Amino acid sequence: MPEKHQHYHSVINALKKGRVVPFLGAGVNLCGRPDGTAWKYDNPDYLPSGHEMAKYLAREYKYPSNDKLNLLRVSQYVAIMVGTGPLYEDIHDLFDKDFPPTPVHRFLVNLPREFREKGYPPRYQLIVTTNYDDVLERAFTAVEEPFDLVSYVAEGNNRGKFIHWTPDGETFVIERPNEYRGLSLEKRTVILKIHGAVNRARPENDSYVITEDHYIDYLTRTDISNLIPVTLAAKLRRSHFLFLGYSLSDWNLRVIIHRIWGEQPLTYNSWAIQLNPDKLEQRFWEKRGESIEIMNVPLEDYISELISRIRALPRLENA
Repeated sequence: MPEKHQHYHSVINALKKGRVVPFLGAGVNLCGRPDGTAWKYDNPDYLPSGHEMAKYLAREYKYPSNDKLNLLRVSQYVAIMVGTGPLYEDIHDLFDKDFPPTPVHRFLVNLPREFREKGYPPRYQLIVTTNYDDVLERAFTAVEEPFDLVSYVAEGNNRGKFIHWTPDGETFVIERPNEYRGLSLEKRTVILKIHGAVNRARPENDSYVITEDHYIDYLTRTDISNLIPVTLAAKLRRSHFLFLGYSLSDWNLRVIIHRIWGEQPLTYNSWAIQLNPDKLEQRFWEKRGESIEIMNVPLEDYISELISRIRALPRLENA
């Protein structure tokens, strides 16, 4: 089987069996945006990328032009100059809009229905994201696909813990992850936001791992696999990973790998979708000895091809 076809066959086969965990990075927010279209603060048509958020905050707070422009450093500068309160308020304002879903969001939301219509048993997803927006949650709500939301708390009384929001609106602080049984992928999808998220209804509950200090605190805590509920930790250990919207040398991704797997190699073959990765990025995975296949293709093209192949699947007999 040609390499390209083998890749899609492997991914779809794993999706059918519920063995894929998608990881969504900031690049997902650019998926489907026309080339040359710039993000603007007052335009709700497109989500901002991490770089665009950094540029916006740098302009608002007169960030030194000779310093390196990335979101971590700019956010740290803002936090030092005016505090995390104003920083949180500005980030909340950035995401307090009804942004439309990207092709990646639509793919993930429609996946349960696509398989149901083919006669496959329901396979609910664990979707992990480092993004702060609520687009994925709203997309699931719009098609009436229930989900649980689990999000990290970066500051406040529950700092370093995860909070669980049920489809009914109940909220639970996960005090004992190894004993928490309030989540089941047999019932519905779980969205796991490991860097926190905007809470548009209650801004006081916003939480963002976004400054250098946040990342230091994040890294010095115990492995994240010991902080999330036991059922989700078990799912992470027994799944393939599909990295969408990440640069392989992205600091966020390095933190994720360190926090979830430590020095242990991945035990399931996984995939990263990235256009024109450089040699340094490819060596990043080789150094760890992990079985990661890099697909050198635009993200929107990859998602489109994946959808087409899933829709071309035959219905199961006796379905």
